Amino acid sequence: MKIIVSHPSSNQFSRALVANLIERKILLRFFTAIAIFPNQLLYKFGKIGMLKDINRRSFDQSFKKYTSSNPILEIGRLITPKLKLKRLTNHETGIFCTDKVYQSHDRWVAKNLSTIKDKTLTSVYAYEDGALESFLKAKELGLKCIYDLPIAYWETGRELLKEEVLRYPKWADTMIGGATDSQNKLNRKIKELQLADFVVVPSYFVLDSLPTWVNREKVIVSPFGSPIYCDDNKYKSVVKKEANAPLRVLFVGSMGQRKGLADLFAAMRLLNTSKIELVVLGSLIAPLDFYKNEFADFRYEKGRPHEEVLALMRSCDVFCLPSIVEGRALVMQEAMSQGLPLVITANTGGKDLIIEGETGFLVPIRSPEAIASKLNWFLENRADIPEMGKKAQVHAAQYTWDKYAETIVNGIADFL
Repeated sequence: MKIIVSHPSSNQFSRALVANLIERKILLRFFTAIAIFPNQLLYKFGKIGMLKDINRRSFDQSFKKYTSSNPILEIGRLITPKLKLKRLTNHETGIFCTDKVYQSHDRWVAKNLSTIKDKTLTSVYAYEDGALESFLKAKELGLKCIYDLPIAYWETGRELLKEEVLRYPKWADTMIGGATDSQNKLNRKIKELQLADFVVVPSYFVLDSLPTWVNREKVIVSPFGSPIYCDDNKYKSVVKKEANAPLRVLFVGSMGQRKGLADLFAAMRLLNTSKIELVVLGSLIAPLDFYKNEFADFRYEKGRPHEEVLALMRSCDVFCLPSIVEGRALVMQEAMSQGLPLVITANTGGKDLIIEGETGFLVPIRSPEAIASKLNWFLENRADIPEMGKKAQVHAAQYTWDKYAETIVNGIADFL
């Protein structure tokens, strides 16, 4: 059994999978857009200001002999915003938009599949929006198609967000995440899933979102891993907070109602107390004034390097993410690893992270009242927070990237 993996932007979960496949000696090839290894020319270019983001695509040397890259469009996507050429990355239409990058990458992989003569190749593993052409070619070659769907299926997501527009019309422009996808893009998603022999999802929420025609017996559920700094029981101590200071509630994510921010603001208005401080770290989808008009008394924090995000987490008491649509928000496990109990919805994909009353609380979607009730509970039971934070750390550490990859690879082996 040999597998080809394709992912244009090589995120954390694709890297974990590729590393495991290399270790097991069953990876034949890894196709990605940008792949940087020490002492390469691209690595040196990454020290230039507007190109520094490309060094995030640095890989361990063990990946090198398996990796093929095709970087031009993806480099364009990364640098055009810095050149204030935003129109070039406009959704679906810009020459350097994510869709064009993914589709070009997909065609490139399909072309390369035709040249591979290794008879041990059994399957192609590709991700949502970048799998169609690869899968069509794989079928021609008699290969199995493994489809990774990291977020709820588009039909579920679109229906939920349509309902949110009716609940919060003023927030309509913040409900990005598939709500404005063209029919052509949606048709690609349908065809990708139809071509898949097996499907990989990160949560039961995503599993439940799949169309009824998908064979559930051919779906692998594998939760993402937690950050490595909370593995092996090497937990960071929970920062002690001043007893008389406001309870600091942290939200991290894009600032729209897909993440439930309007509901969190509504909960804060219900609480109407200076004893709770809401801290919001994320990317603005609307002008800051829009958010301040919705709820003035929150502290806005701009994006920052990862270690600084973790430091901010440690300065807070509780993490709240009342999302409407997710796949599995990695930020939940990051917050837990830093000693924060959670207040989340099942639609975050993190239902299994909650041991009720020990690592945090689940709340229904669309319920500012339930969010307010749980935040008020933390306010009235502050002495319990340190112990809950430690339990959150312990629980998060059970989810490792090794387990994530092993679950997928073992599942594929069983199917094949």
